[in-house]
Amino acid sequence: MSQPTPPTSAPDPTPTPTPTPTPDARGQQALREIFASNWVATVLAIVLALLLSGVLIAAADARVQSTVSYVFARPSDLLGAAWTAVSEAYSALFQGAIFDFQATTFERAIRPITETMTVSVPLIFAGLGLGVGFRAGLFNIGAQGQIIVGAIFAGYVGFAMDLPPVVHVVVAVLAAVIGGGLWAGIAGVLKARTGAHEVIVTIMLNNIAVYLIAYLLTTSAFQRGDSNNPISPPLKSTALFPLLLGPGFRLHLGFVLAIAAAFGVWWLMNRSTIGFQFRAVGSNPSAARVAGISVNANYVWVMVVAGALAGLGGAAQVLGTEKVLTAGVAASFGFDAITVALLGRSKPLGTVLAGLLFGALRAGGFAMQARTGTPIDIVLVVQSLIVLFIAAPPLIRAVFRLPAHGERVVPPALTQTTQEVHA
Repeated sequence: MSQPTPPTSAPDPTPTPTPTPTPDARGQQALREIFASNWVATVLAIVLALLLSGVLIAAADARVQSTVSYVFARPSDLLGAAWTAVSEAYSALFQGAIFDFQATTFERAIRPITETMTVSVPLIFAGLGLGVGFRAGLFNIGAQGQIIVGAIFAGYVGFAMDLPPVVHVVVAVLAAVIGGGLWAGIAGVLKARTGAHEVIVTIMLNNIAVYLIAYLLTTSAFQRGDSNNPISPPLKSTALFPLLLGPGFRLHLGFVLAIAAAFGVWWLMNRSTIGFQFRAVGSNPSAARVAGISVNANYVWVMVVAGALAGLGGAAQVLGTEKVLTAGVAASFGFDAITVALLGRSKPLGTVLAGLLFGALRAGGFAMQARTGTPIDIVLVVQSLIVLFIAAPPLIRAVFRLPAHGERVVPPALTQTTQEVHA
């Protein structure tokens, strides 16, 4: 006699919910998508930003505006005026950033490129630091504060201590490295111990650094004795970076150190065990943890390294360019360095080239305004558009009809042949 078959339970019609990714996972995925695009998308992003900025330059030009009233009668006047405005503006930008072909002496002709190199130094240092954090999966937005604290440490050593020439420079640079590393390390420790998001912490540390330097420059230890303005005493000559091309140019040793730092970051991230751990944590923290890598310890060290590099940017500003400590010593280099790191794909060579590009925009923007009357804000528009396009690779691919990352473009003839074979 057959045994009765036990009843089977009906399958649960409710689908298994897909786990919601955490903010850290979403952020790391966004970084991977940004850095996955190739150099073609980067170049096209810059070109598109310049084209759209050219439209704004033409719209702001008085000659173009005067031709709008009769554009349907003589459209060539509008097009000619627009071309003249854009070409003159970008020509002035080139002459102020790269080479002044109207200069009467060779020294004046090459001064623009040296200014670009000088301005790029803090951008390269800070961009390298941010790139290390990005590749480790950390959104370090605190380069501005780290530059300020590095400048505070280096500036104090520069004007308050009496040391031999070479030793003085080395001690001041080391002080900047320590200051920037400690300041960024605060965010790393809070991230590792409490899970505090590094974006919020570093933004708050930026504000604290801004008010800290403003306060210190009102104290007797930092304020110049013969002035009521918030400015430090001039740094001693033994603490200053030597000039590379003589007193006629501002280019200093900081540019050489920035290039050396780029080589150092390349070796750290691609040839060292520590760099491998940084990249492993950035790629997949869970897998890195299973492999025995201390994720929390690496969070701390990533922030320390990033802050040390940004602190070097502060040292370059105060020891090489400004030669005095002021509340505006960091300008907006820390925030611009975010774009530099994104544009350079967080790679050392790309960061150096992106730093030079943004240095050129800064140096040439003033010449463009002085010679053509183009608003300096156009340079900020260019930078902002580059950020927009770099942060949205699908937008660039859609505009220029580029294939998605990793997707092969099959020629139509080959596609047709393949279909015929299958048929």
